[in-house]
Amino acid sequence: MQISAVRDAIADAARVVQLPTGIGKLTSLGYVPDSVVAPVFFVGEVDITFDKTMGRGTDELLFTCRVLAGRADDRSAQRILDALLSGAGEASLKQAIEAARGAPGELALGGLADDLHLERVQGYRWYEHAGASYVGAELAIKVIGDGRT
Repeated sequence: MQISAVRDAIADAARVVQLPTGIGKLTSLGYVPDSVVAPVFFVGEVDITFDKTMGRGTDELLFTCRVLAGRADDRSAQRILDALLSGAGEASLKQAIEAARGAPGELALGGLADDLHLERVQGYRWYEHAGASYVGAELAIKVIGDGRT
């Protein structure tokens, strides 16, 4: 799997969320930005496990992604974050990202991977990014695919 292409495809999948009226659009990036405009989702660190099957058959990538909701009003920012972290609904990152799995029998992320799964949310707290504080959380996304590509 090509890591940069997978990062961009995850960001593309997250971009389709629909935030409540008046919030604006979710900025969605396949890389860690220097500065952010909240609300923002970005693909951060990656842990790689090679050779999950013999002969370079399957690799596993575990991406730590972050969503930062805002900082101007802590209560409204947490409500935005809660909507993004919900398991279902128009603003659900889980629903949007896992829609990129494709139909049964199809490859995920437009053919870049065999499958993906948003496994968990962790670290719901205040984050410092580029000198500013934002309420946010981390999302752990596992991607499996061909280790020979």
